[in-house]
Amino acid sequence: MALRHYTLDFKLSTAVDSATTVPDLLSIFHEQEMTETAHETNGHGYLGTFVGKNGRLAILRVHSHALVTIDLQCYEEDNIAQLDNLLNALETKLKVILNGNITRIKRLPALVRGAEVDRYWPTADGRLVEYDMDQIVYEEDSAYQNIKILHSQQYGNVLILDNDLNLAESDLAYTQAIMGSGRENYAGKEVLILGGGDGGILSEMVKQKPKMITIVYIDQKVIDACKKYMRGTCGNILDNLKGDCYQILVEDCVPVLKKYVQEGKTFDYVINDLTAIPISTQPEEDSTWEFLRLILDLSIKVLHPSGKYFTQGNAETLTEALSLYEEQLGKLSCPVAFSKEVTCVPSYLEQWVFYSVWKK
Repeated sequence: MALRHYTLDFKLSTAVDSATTVPDLLSIFHEQEMTETAHETNGHGYLGTFVGKNGRLAILRVHSHALVTIDLQCYEEDNIAQLDNLLNALETKLKVILNGNITRIKRLPALVRGAEVDRYWPTADGRLVEYDMDQIVYEEDSAYQNIKILHSQQYGNVLILDNDLNLAESDLAYTQAIMGSGRENYAGKEVLILGGGDGGILSEMVKQKPKMITIVYIDQKVIDACKKYMRGTCGNILDNLKGDCYQILVEDCVPVLKKYVQEGKTFDYVINDLTAIPISTQPEEDSTWEFLRLILDLSIKVLHPSGKYFTQGNAETLTEALSLYEEQLGKLSCPVAFSKEVTCVPSYLEQWVFYSVWKK
């Protein structure tokens, strides 16, 4: 059973006395058969809770610093028209009571809590975004991670790994950016893709007739889920683990990379689609940074002297984390140069940074 949480805020130019504000509002709650309980605030304005027989809960707070807030909670099946009438009545009454003192009124759509389909996902810089997710298409725990595929009316099916939104069927812009945005000629080239279990990069790459694409991805269950439910991204490319110009190795990429280094094998392109640059700004203490540095160093070692290494970065707003990554590029076993570009990935709802790295 889900809960709806409504909010109504009045930002004021000056603080108000709750004794002159609250009494005129009580009749509205009483009409809804809601019982008041006033709480001690130690001089910080008024705090009252109002409980109805139908499970509704309202919280009225007259703050001591020029703010009045109302929170209304109810069960999802509650009468929405009645709830709107209650909020409308409170808003109308407060406009009269606070006449001339209001600088802003803010009423947000209801936050749905505890629903079967989670619609709320944070951006990389911590902002909360509500998506139009309406269906759980697939969910399973593998040996490595929790795998979800949710359906969005706007973005198609969306792959979410360990509660991190990875890729939607709408996100061709991500795939194009991590491949160099059309500036590279992959024809006849040897390509190594680390990660990419959703098949998006592989599906686009085979169109360019490379000599061989090798994908190393650890989780067969992600591949199987995307093969069935993310065909807007991968097409039919994941139906087989081998094709005329590609092979998918379901393995841990670290020992594979170390083996390639030992054998002296090189690639014209290495595309790292494993993980974003960590948000943490303490790389010496974060195991994700340690993993990222290891993959970066091994990838450069298997890169042909004239080759290129592509990877995603993170949100453009995370300037400190991106700067730390660029510092890591200066600490590799051989000197490298890099460029970066910013792309709007539709389902991310934020600008995303991608890197191109090559040996000097």
